[in-house]
Amino acid sequence: MGLFGRRTSSTDTLESGAPATVEVDPALAALSGTYAVDPAHSSIGFTVRHAMVTNVRGSFTDHEGTLTLDGTDPAASAATIHVKIASVDTGMADRDAHLRSGDFFDAEQFPLMSFRSTEAKALGGDAYRLIGDLTIKDVTRPLTIDLEFQGSATDPYGNQRVGFEGSAEILRSDWGLTWNAALETGGVMVSDKVKLTFDISAIKSA
Repeated sequence: MGLFGRRTSSTDTLESGAPATVEVDPALAALSGTYAVDPAHSSIGFTVRHAMVTNVRGSFTDHEGTLTLDGTDPAASAATIHVKIASVDTGMADRDAHLRSGDFFDAEQFPLMSFRSTEAKALGGDAYRLIGDLTIKDVTRPLTIDLEFQGSATDPYGNQRVGFEGSAEILRSDWGLTWNAALETGGVMVSDKVKLTFDISAIKSA
């Protein structure tokens, strides 16, 4: 049963048209609350095609976020994430410096990339969808993130944790990230399509 699974809903009706009895799963309802993303145990990554032949993978190592989970009403759940652009890491210092430069993110002038959800949906089982706004540089555009609930646990320090894995695809040009270089054999150095990945562990704070 998923995080927001319910035996019945306050809006459910019987075939006769009479209201159904509300019976929320108490174990799942207990997960409702505010959670702080744990950056030490979370990852926000990306994959982009390079030179038409291979993939380059990277991540942003400095980020923070808040999840608000409602175990009885998924539409009331929300998420906010702020990423420090200067923390980009692809395993190559020169490439990382280029990504921070004005050709790409211009990290000095626009130090943060942010996502704020505006809608949450339960898709069935452990699958969920967050719809919101992604801001990169001075451009804000809609973004949809598909998520899978990975479970909950109490860690050895007494913290209640929840975990989510998710992904999304964007066209970087939609956010004004248009730098490229043509290849002699045809095509371009960097693909427009970028896959974003989220592996989130969050600790309940309220």
